[in-house]
Order: sequence, then structure tokens, then C-alpha cells
Amino acid sequence: MPESAPVGIWGQRRKRYLREHKGSLYTALLLSGKLDAHIMEVDQQAKEMFSRLTEQMAEQEGITELLKEESQMEWVKRMNSVRNRVEELIVEELILA
Repeated sequence: MPESAPVGIWGQRRKRYLREHKGSLYTALLLSGKLDAHIMEVDQQAKEMFSRLTEQMAEQEGITELLKEESQMEWVKRMNSVRNRVEELIVEELILA
């Protein structure tokens, strides 16, 4: 079997999860020729979800460009917190689903 098409980090995480924890599903997708499409779809959904949720959470928490100008370290700290929480949500809802 040829190696799968290159995908982003989210698709790679999903593929690894399926291979290591859902072997029968991984094999079924692989043999049916649907694995690449599934991985690419999850990767795209995760990218969109990451962008959307990061933007929404930053807005809700008052993380603005003004904050970035006034206190870069505070902005970085708060944005990293938002990104980490969004990553956790994506892993729970898409990667481990």
C-alpha cells in the first residue's frame, strides 16, 4: 500500500490515534481507500475550529490589539492560554472522537 498523502498536524494526530487505539477502524478505512479522505477532512475541520474558537475566546476574554501594544507579555500569556484550551477541545472533539 502506498503511503498516505501529507496532511497537517491535526490529521497526523488523528491518524496516529486511529492506528494505535482503533486498529479495526483504521484498517477498515485503509482497505476501503477512505483513510486519506477521512484524515484530510479531520485536519481541515480542526484547522477551521482552531481559528474560529481562538478568535471567539480571545474576543470574549478581552484580548485585543490594544493589549498587545500596551503589554506584549500579558497578551502572549493570555493568547497561549486560549490556544492551549482550544487545542484540548479539538483533541477531545475531533481527534479522539
